[in-house]
Amino acid sequence: MKASEFINKFKSRYLWGNLVAMGLVVVLICLGVKYGIDLYTHHGESIPIPNVLHKSFDDASRILDDAGLQVVVSDTGYVKTLPPNCILEQSPAPGERVKSGHVIRVTINASHTPTLTIPDVIDNSSMREAMAKLSAMGFKLGEPQFVPGEQDWVYGILVRGRHVVAGDKVSIEDKLIIQVGNGRRDAADSVDYIDPVFEENGAGTESGDDSFEEVTGPEPAESAPESSGQSGHAPSPRPSAQAGGHSSSQHQSSTEVVE
Repeated sequence: MKASEFINKFKSRYLWGNLVAMGLVVVLICLGVKYGIDLYTHHGESIPIPNVLHKSFDDASRILDDAGLQVVVSDTGYVKTLPPNCILEQSPAPGERVKSGHVIRVTINASHTPTLTIPDVIDNSSMREAMAKLSAMGFKLGEPQFVPGEQDWVYGILVRGRHVVAGDKVSIEDKLIIQVGNGRRDAADSVDYIDPVFEENGAGTESGDDSFEEVTGPEPAESAPESSGQSGHAPSPRPSAQAGGHSSSQHQSSTEVVE
């Protein structure tokens, strides 16, 4: 293709018409996207958030719905002086401006008193540790009650005059009375050592000194007199069994001869 022919085609209306048409399409697309997104997202529009604090949840839902806003319950709390199911908090805060359809998150008042679980502090911690842990959990604490026992050791917890143990649920409005040792021992837990009581006659008891009874042996027999002059006649000796037997045999022999 010659240069003159290329220049003539470049100057043709058909080519430039196509280029202009393509440019217009691009511009229209950009404008459509820009304004379409603004319309879809309500760019530049804002709605002030109504104040629904301390109103019932039903009333708050109706007010926010009329303003073009949505409401969602995000949490519950408890205020004793306010009625149940009333709005305690709202986010965003009242007066802020948001777009239509924005979600407003609210916190409502619980219909009953919340309860907390007693932790394992009884006979497991000192008074300081127990009070710090219970206070951090949200319990109300009264004046400690001192009982006989180890100094500052937790022996029990009272709620309305009754004992509670770990795991029991207690209302946050109730005061906890911690029973703490006063450093003194109870008489019932101690052993009394007393002196032994001895009977008057000493029977059945032991003493420091052992008593012994003196026992004497039999008196020796009187000795025979040494001479006959002292006693008159000397005693005849007792015949032995052998001698007696011999005499009997002689007497028997003499009897036979006489016969």
